[in-house]
Amino acid sequence: MTKLKIEGMSCQHCVKAVDTALSDVPGVDRVVAVRLDEGEAEVEGTADTNALIAAVEEEGYKARIA
Repeated sequence: MTKLKIEGMSCQHCVKAVDTALSDVPGVDRVVAVRLDEGEAEVEGTADTNALIAAVEEEGYKARIA
């Protein structure tokens, strides 16, 4: 499982945008959770971490490995 810290989410729309972006990355089997309060996302699969970070950043949020 890969855990990311996400900065910039402020509402459920943000959560949905991050969830969708992560789901579209090749190698993602499942987005386990995107948590607004903790500013975190958890993903299962073999996706490249740089691709996950890039997908989140394309949506306008900052991301890093937690």
